[in-house]
Amino acid sequence: MTNSDFFEMAIKSAEKAYAPYSNFKVGAVLLTDDGQIFTGCNIENASYSMTICAERTAVFKAVSSGFKNFKAIAVAGGIDGDFSKPCIPCGACLQVLSEFCDNDFMIVLSDGVYRLSDFLPKMFSKENLK
Repeated sequence: MTNSDFFEMAIKSAEKAYAPYSNFKVGAVLLTDDGQIFTGCNIENASYSMTICAERTAVFKAVSSGFKNFKAIAVAGGIDGDFSKPCIPCGACLQVLSEFCDNDFMIVLSDGVYRLSDFLPKMFSKENLK
């Protein structure tokens, strides 16, 4: 699977988003180390703080299915079907990803491939709890 194919899967996930308030639909596709794929989309709520991002939806689905080792995530987000601009994961999503992924974890966006450390160079981790 190419990065382009991977990103296209994220767009298809975004089409399932529930975003009646912002109209900003986001889709994510998470790839495990052993090739399993988990999708997610953002799900908004009238009580805005109860909204969940696509990336965390995918991670939580994977972890609740017994998977905790991830290779890459593709993220597509936009309004009115325009997914051409990069949709960088928010800080909360990056922090959740850092729980399960190392610095070299790949993040595929519309404009290229990044590493987790590109967006979260100094993360809070279990090492901070020791």
